[in-house]
Order: sequence, then structure tokens, then C-alpha cells
Amino acid sequence: MEAQESRQPLQALAREISALPPSLGTVRLVGIDGHAGSGKSTFAGRLAEALGGAPVLHLDDVASHEELFGWDERLRVQVLEPLAAGRPAHWAPYDWVERRFGPERVLEPAPVLLVEGVGAGRRALRPWLARLLWMEMPRAKSWGRGRNRDGRELSDFWDGWERAELAHFSDDPSRPFADTLVRQSGTGYEWSSGAAATAGTPASITEGDGLPRA
Repeated sequence: MEAQESRQPLQALAREISALPPSLGTVRLVGIDGHAGSGKSTFAGRLAEALGGAPVLHLDDVASHEELFGWDERLRVQVLEPLAAGRPAHWAPYDWVERRFGPERVLEPAPVLLVEGVGAGRRALRPWLARLLWMEMPRAKSWGRGRNRDGRELSDFWDGWERAELAHFSDDPSRPFADTLVRQSGTGYEWSSGAAATAGTPASITEGDGLPRA
């Protein structure tokens, strides 16, 4: 009973999202953006659960070593346009170890689709979004957590990633266009939407259990 009560506010956010008008055919596309290491993947997973098992598209699966941020055309052709037309999307996730795109997957239209990753709120994607959430964590803290998570063996990758992310957000910032800011607190997450996204007291949405991923 205690765990159910702690998750109720997150259920409220899920109901709010479910009540939004569709933005991509019959789909409500919700972007979850933020700096690398800010906890987007973990938060997306918890929100997806609150939405009754909504699918999550990770932009790490759409990007590649050669195109850290040059994936918008691939996403549009493989995912956005088919779903907008009411058809299943066919896409191939990238394998970061093998450095190639893997077997094709099918993504059926769903009431809500969460797309999470750095750049989920980019200008090419915003017209398709029903809502944009931004993980509110300072860049240096986010990057530090990401480096600690991935270990020294990926230090060179992170050096290149930081330069690429900085250039991306300098040219195409997401946070100014976010509908909702999400913050991690000692007990979980807090969120604020609309005018309260930049001023006021955030509302508690869920109880946390450990450090988030990406």
C-alpha cells in the first residue's frame, strides 16, 4: 500500500499525458530530453510503467558513432512518418559494440510513445511532440555522472561526446521549449509545468530507488 501511494503522483502525470490530443497520427509523442547522464532513461522507464507499459524509443538506438546528432532524417523516415500515417514503424537499432545497425524492429502505433535521449526536443522533432519534458540537472553534474557510470575505458568517447553535445545545444537548444521540467530529489523526482516550469514550487511525482541511467 505504501509503494502504491508513493507512485500515485506519477500516475497523475501519466493521466495528464494520456489526456493530451494526439500529435503523430493517433499517437501522443512525448520527448524526454536533457544532458547525457541526467537520468532520462530511468525516468522514461518509470513513466512508461505509469502509462501502462507505453513503448520507449531510445535515441541511443537511432544515433551512431558517425552521426551522434545527425539522425533526424532517419528518425523521420523510419518512425515518424509511418506512425503519422497510422502504419507500424520499421527501424533498426544501432549496436554500439559492433558499430553497425542491427536487425529490424517493428513499432506499432500506441496511445503514447516516449522518445528519450539527448536531442529529443530538437527543432526537427518538436512539431511532432505532444509534450516535451526536460531533465533539469546541470551539465557538469550530468556529464560527471555519465563518466562515472561508463568508466575510464569510455573516457575518449566522452571527450568527443561532450564536444558534440555542447555544439548541438548551442545550435539547437531544447530546454527553452520544454513544457515540463523534471528534477531528481533525495526521495525521487519533482516536476513543474507551464509557467511553473521556470518559477514556483515543483510538485512531487514519484519515489526514487537508486541512481538513474543516461
